[in-house]
Amino acid sequence: MKKIFAFVLVASIMLLVVGCGGSQQNQQGQQNSGGNGDLPKVACLLNGNLGDKSFFDSANAGMKLIADELGVETKVIEMGFDNTKWEPTLLDISEQDYDIIIVGTYQMQEILEKVAPQFPDKKYIIFDSEVNYEEYDLQNVYSITFKQNEASYLAGALAAMIAQDSSIGNGKKIISLVAGMDIPVINDFVVGYIQGAKDTVSDIKVAVSYIGDFNDTAKAKELALSQFDLGSSIGFNVAAQAGLGLIDAAAAADAYAIGVDADQALALMETNPDAANKIVTSVLKNIDQAILRAVQLHIEGNLPYGKTEVLGIKEKAVGLADNEIYRKIATDDMIAKVEELQKKIENGVIEVMTAFDMTSDEINELKQSVQP
Repeated sequence: MKKIFAFVLVASIMLLVVGCGGSQQNQQGQQNSGGNGDLPKVACLLNGNLGDKSFFDSANAGMKLIADELGVETKVIEMGFDNTKWEPTLLDISEQDYDIIIVGTYQMQEILEKVAPQFPDKKYIIFDSEVNYEEYDLQNVYSITFKQNEASYLAGALAAMIAQDSSIGNGKKIISLVAGMDIPVINDFVVGYIQGAKDTVSDIKVAVSYIGDFNDTAKAKELALSQFDLGSSIGFNVAAQAGLGLIDAAAAADAYAIGVDADQALALMETNPDAANKIVTSVLKNIDQAILRAVQLHIEGNLPYGKTEVLGIKEKAVGLADNEIYRKIATDDMIAKVEELQKKIENGVIEVMTAFDMTSDEINELKQSVQP
């Protein structure tokens, strides 16, 4: 467990350095130069903007690792949230001299399915989503998905213990979650969080709210404040950029928060220490390490294009952030319980539910079963 947390902490430190502007900007994006002409040239297209202290910053950190550790020439391009620009940008970059083009999220899936077959000599990597290999000729695409439900299970267990403990939480046994959108990948966090909470504190209540996008921080804060007013001791941010509003709400309400995708306490400590000190832990989706691993395998000739790989706790692709704040707020018994549960997930003793195997009705029934 300590080795996993140490690995995660190093990756998160890299995220902070890069996410705060560690590489040069130009009008098209960020450029990092490698020095070996025999290595692939790699571009990463972000369908959003840097500065979210989570998802896109983690991808950017991975590109920095690829440049620094592998000596590869890389470029990061922020496409923003205007989805009409995403396909033209992907087409434009595909026509240039990049060997590998990386994109992420379910929002890029259909666009990649359309563009990749037009450039069979190019290689594409999509993270946090997968393309339809059965319907399209996509032998030049490698997909990475994550078992975010497993790390969310641990977060739910921890949150339930905190809410139950009146010396840390308020003893009302209510926790909460603010999600970006009501979609499968986000609901995978939701169902894991609820299961982990219920398995740990059987009568826990979980308030779940959806923003409707990943950019509206004001709405996220409003929803989170309502949940804290309802009695929630701790809220889970599953909303990327918008989720920063939940973290602000936790600081304003003197409650606790759980970050997402990266160690958000570490990322915010310099700019917003009051909010950072309310983030007990973060559910980590190690996008930086996943894309570093993918490019390394490509260089070795071992990346399985035409396939999807699903990475979880066992592969050290997801987990919880372990830092000074976590160790200060959580008790020794809580930390020991989280470690025990993680080992059980790794060994297959605990099977975590996944939204990808559930119908909408089943997910709604689960949420209603814990509604405050």
